[in-house]
Amino acid sequence: MRTIYFIASLVFLFLLIGCNKTNEVIEATAVPTLSTPTIQPTNEPTTQPTSLPPATATPIPTAVATATPELGFYPPPGREFATLEDFWNGRAEWILEIEDTGLPIGESDTVYRGGTELWSYLHASDQSAGVVDQCGDPVAFPGCTTRWVSHDAGQSFTLEEPVCLFACESCPCEHLRDQIDQQQYPRVFFTDDEDYLVYEFGAYNYLRTSSDGITWSDKAHIEGTWIWTYPYGGCAPYELIGFHPNIYSSQEWDCLAGGPPGIYVEGDMLFVFVGLGKAPGHMGCYKGSRYEGAAGMVECDNNPLFSATEYGPVDLLGADANPYFDFRTISSADVVRVGDHYYMTYEGVRGPSNPTVVDDQFGLGLARSLTLEIDGPWETYPDNPIIMDLPGNVGVGHADIVIIGEATYLYTATEAGTRGRYVLLMQ
Repeated sequence: MRTIYFIASLVFLFLLIGCNKTNEVIEATAVPTLSTPTIQPTNEPTTQPTSLPPATATPIPTAVATATPELGFYPPPGREFATLEDFWNGRAEWILEIEDTGLPIGESDTVYRGGTELWSYLHASDQSAGVVDQCGDPVAFPGCTTRWVSHDAGQSFTLEEPVCLFACESCPCEHLRDQIDQQQYPRVFFTDDEDYLVYEFGAYNYLRTSSDGITWSDKAHIEGTWIWTYPYGGCAPYELIGFHPNIYSSQEWDCLAGGPPGIYVEGDMLFVFVGLGKAPGHMGCYKGSRYEGAAGMVECDNNPLFSATEYGPVDLLGADANPYFDFRTISSADVVRVGDHYYMTYEGVRGPSNPTVVDDQFGLGLARSLTLEIDGPWETYPDNPIIMDLPGNVGVGHADIVIIGEATYLYTATEAGTRGRYVLLMQ
């Protein structure tokens, strides 16, 4: 009898794996070169808070959350996969499935590559992962763009080659010319004929393209993305850096259009999402023909797509401050299309809770387009932030949505120093 059950289980497993291989959803970045502008430092934190609260999402029982030998994309026993539309309408919840996937804390973008293979693009350094540049020299923090690989259906990732993806013009690599130590917040989008990647260097946004996701073109600056002061020109109201109750104005710049980016390709159109201004923060975008790359990109007509409003009462802390979680900055968009809407996760930072600390209030927000137009009106989820309350986790806002068949996964920070996976399930 045990033999019969074992054979039946194997047959059922092979059928499931075969079905899941047909349910592939793939996501993706851009091209030409411009002269590298003079880089000005940002005021973003480079260290993590020393004390972080646990995620508030309900974890799956230990027996389920532990990786199993059966590779594939399955819901936990007795549960059903859900969609972002289900979540928006109150029918679903994010469940912490895997607390540590092997990805270091930081900012990544994860894409499905077929079968049980996923890739994750993440900026890393000698300090975080023993990374060297293509000249063989250790890479300083925060690091260059690297590619991490999972062969077990996204349960764990390894850095198979601890080498920067982008080649330097010559050896040794240089900070300004090659951006070797600051290729931050990479976002990718894969199409049938081209792969696109966008990242931040000193608040400026750059694009590269690839035919295989491994070898990338030279950098191309998206004109208009940077951080500047009034002597370099004025800015739109939504690009202004305003007053923050716990940041001295002398420590800030005047205008921002850039920072941690996002990317989406719809047909022949390429969209790059950028943070606009600070205090309050706004989400905006640039758009253009993907065949023209960065050279053809212009500001979206409907900037800003959505905005924060106010810091709120200064004495509010923790979950009571949730409604104001994105006051200082809005950035790090990750966009997918589900049904009749585009959905976006994004990072919101309320800023420092008092003048003696750097940014220490982080959240993960959700927004969606009101129509099937990316360059149109958007709305924010009424119960933002999702996953965890303020003060959150320094990496929680840099989240990756991966849709594979009926499964919707979210890779993001779980605890200090770990990056895990949530799954979206019906309640």
